[in-house]
Amino acid sequence: MSWGVKQEARPGRGVTHGPFSSIPGLEGCGHISLSASTVRLGDAITASCIIKQNCSYLGPESQILWKLGTELLPGGKQQRLPDGTQESIITLPHLNDPWALLSCYLRWSNSLQMVDQAELQAGYPPFTPHNLSCFMNLTTNCLTCQWEPGPDTYLSTNFTLKSFKSRGNCQTQEETIPDCVSEDGQSHCSIPRKHLQLYQTMGIWVQAENVLGTSVSPQLCLDPMDVVKLEPPTLWALGPSSEVAPPQPGCLQLHWELWKPSLFMEQNCELRHKPQLGEASWALVGPLPSRTFHYKLCGLLPSTAYTLQIRCIRHLLPGHWSEWSPSLKLTTPERAPIIRLDTWWRQRQLDPRTVDVQLFWKPMPLEEDRGQIQGYLVSWRPSGQLETVSPLCNTTELNCTFHLPSEAREVILVAYNTGGTSRPTPVVFLKSRGPPLGGLYTVAQDPHSLWVGWEPSKPQPRGYVIEWGLHTPSPSGSHKTWKMEHNGSIAGTLLQENIWPFQLYEITVTPLYQDTIGPSQHIYAYSQETAPSHAPELHLKHIGKTWAQLEWVPQAPELGKSPLTHYTIFWTNAQGQSFSTILNASSHGFVLHGLEPASLYHVHLMVTSQGGATNSTSLILVTLGLEESELYIILGLFGLLLLLTCLCGAAWLCCRPSRKNPLWPSVPDPAHSSLGSWVPTITAEEIFQLPSLWDPSVLPITKITVLEEEEKKPGPWESNDSSGTCGLPTLVQAYVLQGDPRAPSIQPQSQSGTNDQVLYGQLLGSPTSPVPGHYIRCDSTQPLLGGLTPSPKSYENLWFQTSPQRTPEPLVPNQEDDCVFGPLLDFPLLQGLQVHGVEGLGVF
Repeated sequence: MSWGVKQEARPGRGVTHGPFSSIPGLEGCGHISLSASTVRLGDAITASCIIKQNCSYLGPESQILWKLGTELLPGGKQQRLPDGTQESIITLPHLNDPWALLSCYLRWSNSLQMVDQAELQAGYPPFTPHNLSCFMNLTTNCLTCQWEPGPDTYLSTNFTLKSFKSRGNCQTQEETIPDCVSEDGQSHCSIPRKHLQLYQTMGIWVQAENVLGTSVSPQLCLDPMDVVKLEPPTLWALGPSSEVAPPQPGCLQLHWELWKPSLFMEQNCELRHKPQLGEASWALVGPLPSRTFHYKLCGLLPSTAYTLQIRCIRHLLPGHWSEWSPSLKLTTPERAPIIRLDTWWRQRQLDPRTVDVQLFWKPMPLEEDRGQIQGYLVSWRPSGQLETVSPLCNTTELNCTFHLPSEAREVILVAYNTGGTSRPTPVVFLKSRGPPLGGLYTVAQDPHSLWVGWEPSKPQPRGYVIEWGLHTPSPSGSHKTWKMEHNGSIAGTLLQENIWPFQLYEITVTPLYQDTIGPSQHIYAYSQETAPSHAPELHLKHIGKTWAQLEWVPQAPELGKSPLTHYTIFWTNAQGQSFSTILNASSHGFVLHGLEPASLYHVHLMVTSQGGATNSTSLILVTLGLEESELYIILGLFGLLLLLTCLCGAAWLCCRPSRKNPLWPSVPDPAHSSLGSWVPTITAEEIFQLPSLWDPSVLPITKITVLEEEEKKPGPWESNDSSGTCGLPTLVQAYVLQGDPRAPSIQPQSQSGTNDQVLYGQLLGSPTSPVPGHYIRCDSTQPLLGGLTPSPKSYENLWFQTSPQRTPEPLVPNQEDDCVFGPLLDFPLLQGLQVHGVEGLGVF
């Protein structure tokens, strides 16, 4: 595509364009020159901008810039001419818009100032007009020609209708006819009657012209009278009259009037029609009679609205068809109903002479075009009165209730509309004398359909009547839906009309035989079953302290619902803890075990079937409390259990070896001890060396503690007499049977309740006396051991060996002491005691 440019002289323009501006001093400073005034779309165009020498804003460093629309164009050849003017030339290689604005700017004082502007236009040369046709309009007496101009050229294009008078095939031009120039945007033009020569040929063509060129259409040679176009006739519907028979179903009576100026011409006409509803295409009918102006159009759909139009042309002469007439909308007459009426009835004896009859019917179309039904008529002809017909019911409904004499056995039913009546349908009231059906069952297909099946009886019925509706206590059947099956060999049918979920339907099937009917059978069913309507009520039969016996009365099976699958009992205590159990559907009682005495419980029963579950009302019960004697027994048993627990704990603490020492001092058993195996516990302060005393043949002394003699003061719990205590000797020596005699150790603290040592023997003697020492055994009641001597350990099984070197001699006891004297040999703990080193023992 290229740009076409149309130059406009804009001397002295001061135009503000976008962010750029011009000042009065630039007026007349320069102008734009274009290479062409108009170019083809997509071609190149060259423009030059010249700035005069006398322009006060033209400096040696001045620069000319270009802008196309709002876009600044790069490039542009800058040159200074010998006369002092400055010129910039720019070439746009492709002009792709039909119109644009080209601007020339001069950079001055850090801004762009507009010098001049030019409009650019581009397009295409005119395309050749085609499909030129002309017709003679007898109403205006003008020859009107029309054509198709072709694609848009984006330029102003003029169309001129040119013609001349000629002879024969328009090879020679005799007289030129003035040109006819069409108005802007129109593609037709008319030559007045005064420039026409009737029955003389004319040469006609169309010339298209714009700034880029000229094109001419092919020449058309014609006689104006050969292209006459008549005005369309007027179409009417022929109304009913005594001379015209009423229209048949699917037919229309039409009449038309020709255009008055063309009444002297013989014309051929044609008709088109289509149904108003839908998207059917036009159906063409013709030619219509030329001498009579009415027509009977048949073959249409009855009771259907149609749109009709008509047009005409000169008969046996060349010319053009007229335009289609204005649309005429008509509706075809109705056809009498072509249907079969299925009927069913119910009778009820009102009194010995009158019967109440409720008649039902359904129209079953026998053809696709069955005809509209406006109403139904039920009539009765009394026996013996063939000419008398008594109408019983005239209704638009599909049922009717009327009274008949008891002897009446037949009525007549017809459907009617404006086109007539259907074939009469006799309704015979038969007696129920046929055999019943074998069995009746239903199956729910989906929430909106039910299958009902049966076992055909023998003889085989000729058909069946199936009725269904919501189960209500009302005996009226007007609310029921029904249908008739004419095939007696079938064993079931699908009910899909007026079926809804969660509704109980009563279904009735009646077999039809040749001259009688069979008894009706009923069944109840749901298309989608609901949960049981209610649950049995719980009753408390017996209750105890930790149990409760419940019972209920099972409900009778509900109509149309499946049997119960199971029961579920729920009970909840006062703390919110819930329990449940599932029972089979045959249960009618249950015993709750494991309840707490004097406690409140909420109990309810849930029944479940295939359709869901339903809860009963809640039952509140309170278990019995404990009696006073039972409470005493329980408390006694609890106290006895607590006492046994305490005794067992105490025995465990006492008998466990690791628990003996912390309770009282650990006193070695002299009978089960070995002084040689005793290891002294020696502290750092108590270590002393007696090398001269060490003799391997003598049993070692593990520890000697020397106490200075001091006066013993009686405690507050002791009496003044010394009956329970023997007199203390000069010094007392204590022994610790553990540790290494050569290693220091820390004496452990006693865990007994007192820090006093337990004195069970006294050693008497003097270090200077040659007589061996004697011991006094105390009569203190303090036990030596905490209990029975435990089994000796492995290192305590050595017995003391009696030293043969010395024989202890008895010592006369002091009568002031309550102690028993005896030799050292009687006291195994001191058998190995030898004292040497008097200087180390002081007064001892």
